[in-house]
Amino acid sequence: MRKILIVDDEKDIVELIKYNLIKSSYETIVAYDGKDAIKLIEKNKPDLILLDWMLPGMDGIEVCKHVKGNRELNHIPIIMVSAKGEEFDKVLAFEIGADDYVPKPFSMKELLARIKAHLRRNNQLASDADLMVFDDLIIDKTKYEASIKQIPLNLTKTEFDLLHSMANNPSRVYSREQLLSKVWGDDFYGDDRVVDVHIRRLRSKIETKTDWEYVKTVRGVGYKFHIK
Repeated sequence: MRKILIVDDEKDIVELIKYNLIKSSYETIVAYDGKDAIKLIEKNKPDLILLDWMLPGMDGIEVCKHVKGNRELNHIPIIMVSAKGEEFDKVLAFEIGADDYVPKPFSMKELLARIKAHLRRNNQLASDADLMVFDDLIIDKTKYEASIKQIPLNLTKTEFDLLHSMANNPSRVYSREQLLSKVWGDDFYGDDRVVDVHIRRLRSKIETKTDWEYVKTVRGVGYKFHIK
């Protein structure tokens, strides 16, 4: 049974989400503030986190940064669920590593669909190569790790999936829509600009280790993996 952590300080919302998750055959864990959330994440390693932004003490952004900055935890998908619905807020959440963003008030049917899509992503790359070596870049799917010159890139799961998907077909150009379908799933409801944000984060991590531009933009089309 998949385990989902709900982090929100509004008990009515927690109970609503919890009821629907249990009804959909998920196991649930609950935290009402950021510090307790961190403890539960490190102890239980849930399969997915539903994270409110505005929490007492440590807010959701800090919790997200902590999870995505930890190599043992950064594979866990995080869906931000927040009343902060401006475009700037969504971009900020994606910039710090959130995998998805659902503004409040939300449709429970849509939230459940997004949860299902993110949990299914683990199996989407099953037919792709497990180990790929491109000069100084090594991509190891079995460990969900990528390194350059034997130095780990510390990628989040989404960043790794993007890199692995493009590297599996070097020089093929992918549109945003194709990457959304391949990495987020066909039933992803969000904005396709989430691709740009995660590509930007991926590039920034690669650029600290090498001068070679492994991920290139094809203007007006999308992105491709660029081999030496």
